Amino acid sequence: MTRFDGYGVLISGAGQGIGEATARRFAAEGAKVLVTDREPERAERVASEIRKGGGAALAQGCDVVDRAAVEAAVARAVESFGRLDVLVNNAYACHAEPALFEETPDESWYEDFEVSLHGAFRCVRAALPHLAAAGGRGAIVNIGSVNAERHFGNHAYSAAKAGLASLTRTLAVQCAPRGVRVNVVEPGTVRTGAWEGRETPLDALPAHYPMGRLGEPEDIAAAVTFLASSDAAWITGVTLPVDGGLLVSNMAMRRTMDGAAVE
Repeated sequence: MTRFDGYGVLISGAGQGIGEATARRFAAEGAKVLVTDREPERAERVASEIRKGGGAALAQGCDVVDRAAVEAAVARAVESFGRLDVLVNNAYACHAEPALFEETPDESWYEDFEVSLHGAFRCVRAALPHLAAAGGRGAIVNIGSVNAERHFGNHAYSAAKAGLASLTRTLAVQCAPRGVRVNVVEPGTVRTGAWEGRETPLDALPAHYPMGRLGEPEDIAAAVTFLASSDAAWITGVTLPVDGGLLVSNMAMRRTMDGAAVE
């Protein structure tokens, strides 16, 4: 018996990175997983590899900006698995920003919100009746970011993730009487394909983390599955940083102070 035997799980943006690792973790613990991604071939690759490893997974192309696509994905999960117990909102958009805020294009600002915040809204709206029918084990886990808490750049992405954290709290209160818990995981810097072509700054970042390393997708997957499981049965409305101590530290200032003290 594993934690998610008999569970139906839907994950958005699960064709790579954190979403992929999360899909693999749920499947390894007994869940039936619908792997969704706006690029269907990526979703199919992950689902196929899970099945080859003995897990249960299906793939579905789904762009979370499209209400019909979201509703079709939820319906597929319920039809295929007979139930939906867990929704993981992982899909996001994060555009590079110009040097001056006033040069930000409307299109990139709106897309960051459309995917990262409004996409989660669409997924929750479609999934909630089924999660509420899950006999008290319904759970929503949103993937936020430390950008919601501090300045790390990317105004639109940060604001969207802050909105997602707020939505998590308000949903948690409204959904609790229906037996659905809602929490958000806020990763720090995680080593994923999103950093492709930017390896030089990525390699310098561990020095800013008290734990001395970057996160791996599996670190986030472990936190997500905990919050979705019965081990977290009395936890809702929580913002859980999974960030190697980043938010409670200022390593650059500490090194400066240590250097000054030595001199």
